[in-house]
Amino acid sequence: MAKKTLVLGATPDPGRYAYLASNKLVNYGHPIVNVGLKRGEVAGVPIEKPETIHNDIDTVTLYVGTANQHSLYNYILDTKPKRIIFNPGTENSELERLAREKGIETERSCTLVMLSIGNY
Repeated sequence: MAKKTLVLGATPDPGRYAYLASNKLVNYGHPIVNVGLKRGEVAGVPIEKPETIHNDIDTVTLYVGTANQHSLYNYILDTKPKRIIFNPGTENSELERLAREKGIETERSCTLVMLSIGNY
């Protein structure tokens, strides 16, 4: 089942995990929204700034370090995803607690691994 995924921290840099995740999600049939600070596109989808709230997101997969997440809390929570995946290096107990209080599932995992083993 396709899960529309917002890749937060999307980048056109092919050496970054967010870039790999965007491409792998599309290859596995999941529609994506790329959100980041750098201009460009990944997997044929433009990278947009964290401004427009998308109301049809199943999963937010985080590729923004913990120190840079605070200014994105409202954006993430207002998106009302079903779950947030905290990829390695993005773990954030405060954001996890806030998400759970709003009924959003949180998972400390790796999107790339989850896709590879069929656990996405």
